Amino acid sequence: MPNLKISTENAEYQIIQALKLNRTKRHQLREVFIEGIESIKQAVSAELEITRIITADVNKLSLWSKDLIRKNQKAKIIEMSFDLYKSLCDKEEPSEILITAKIDFLTLDELKLPSQPFLLIFDRPSDFGNLGSLIRSANSFGVDAIFIIGHGVDIYDSKVIRSSLGSVFHSNIVLIQSMRDFEIWVSNQKKLNKLSIVGTDSTGDVSLLNHKLAKPIAIVLGNEAKGMSVALKSLCDYVVSIPLSGTVNSLNVANAGSILLWDVYKNNEKI
Repeated sequence: MPNLKISTENAEYQIIQALKLNRTKRHQLREVFIEGIESIKQAVSAELEITRIITADVNKLSLWSKDLIRKNQKAKIIEMSFDLYKSLCDKEEPSEILITAKIDFLTLDELKLPSQPFLLIFDRPSDFGNLGSLIRSANSFGVDAIFIIGHGVDIYDSKVIRSSLGSVFHSNIVLIQSMRDFEIWVSNQKKLNKLSIVGTDSTGDVSLLNHKLAKPIAIVLGNEAKGMSVALKSLCDYVVSIPLSGTVNSLNVANAGSILLWDVYKNNEKI
């Protein structure tokens, strides 16, 4: 693929910018914008189809980036002025390349689970960093699938991808649009796998201090401001709390979620 050189905000630049900023465009094209070398490496590791490799100077690229170009012959190689390139970057010191890549969306019907599933349910996430951090923790602690309930921040927003360090590309993530369909699916999983649905709240009546979380289990995290919805809370078998001794009576959802995921992991894995 020959290089494309861009010096002004032309149509190609606007497509790239839309993939970064516009959720609807990402979902329509099934394509994402990826910034950060570690996230790019994880996209490559997950064998995503790279559609564009973008840089300010092809000649100054590292051997790794040049090798990436060589291995992705179908990708457009786009070279643009440094000012245009920097306008696409969130980082103060931009990495030497950006990429765009194709993605797929997993559905409930396509999801395959082990007989002892370990699941995470996140209700209407509203913070990019929290969502990315939780995806990273879920990947680290062996979560089999993540369910995003309702309308929240986009899992393929560039900020989420970067804060997850690209682990979003190695995770089974299902976007739930119909709560009724999800309720039916959960009911079936309870029968099939004896799945326990465990809600989380600072006022939960089961303390993590004297209760072990174990598979098969789904951990439910509420929205950062509003907590769990009434519909999700009604699905829970019980609600667990993390005991605290400080003056603040609650944890950031990414921190709380990571603690709970770790508890399941340590109670089920040989570590």
